[in-house]
Amino acid sequence: MAYATVLVETTASHLGIVTLNRPEQLNTFTSEMAGELHAALLAMEADQAVRVILLKSSGRAFCAGIDVNELTGKSAVQYREWIEWMENPLVAISLMKKPLIAQVQGVATANGMGLVAAADLVIASDRVKMGLTAINVGLNCVGPILPVSRCVGRKKALELLLYGNLLKAQEALALGLVNRVVPHEELEEAARQWAEELAAKSPLAVQIAKSAFYQSEDMDYQKQFQYMNEVFARLCTTADAKEGVAAFLGKRNPNWSCS
Repeated sequence: MAYATVLVETTASHLGIVTLNRPEQLNTFTSEMAGELHAALLAMEADQAVRVILLKSSGRAFCAGIDVNELTGKSAVQYREWIEWMENPLVAISLMKKPLIAQVQGVATANGMGLVAAADLVIASDRVKMGLTAINVGLNCVGPILPVSRCVGRKKALELLLYGNLLKAQEALALGLVNRVVPHEELEEAARQWAEELAAKSPLAVQIAKSAFYQSEDMDYQKQFQYMNEVFARLCTTADAKEGVAAFLGKRNPNWSCS
């Protein structure tokens, strides 16, 4: 399917690549882009050839939040419906079985920072700057703060929410907002290699691991163990688990049954 504001691509190495494509507008969210990004992510989730989703952006910025041209002339009810639409992609990521890696360059602010925090894994350029900057224009980032707070904890999340300061790449790494920081010139290749490394693993084991992680996140500690043990027991009965062990013992590459 063709989109106006995002680009999509699938590769022979089982990657589904989704690119935000409003570079002149710093890839800010419009209603159209939010809807197309959500649809593209769901299409990648349904594509049996895709094992890992790589989310990136064209131009010099990852995403500078929501397009302010859409911020006027709505009732309270319309604003609620509108902001829920804008945040659908952030919510969808945790509900999807397939892992999503964000490849981040330049600025990631407001809803853009929320998108980074909502991603399962993040690789960033050393030039990245991110922040919950809406407070600086009389608004706030009470939606994006939810995935951010799960990465950084309550106290730091409130500081980011209330002050709207920008974090540099190494600060974001130290806070757990990104997994890896690489030189800007190496970002494209490093992100592709990292995604392909994950795509080479058992897709069934990866998808079960991600789903179980999110499902158990809000359980109490003992119930988490009970739930995870049940998930592991079910995984052990699958063809991929048996093939993985056999390949390890036979010192060969595994042939995964699930695409």
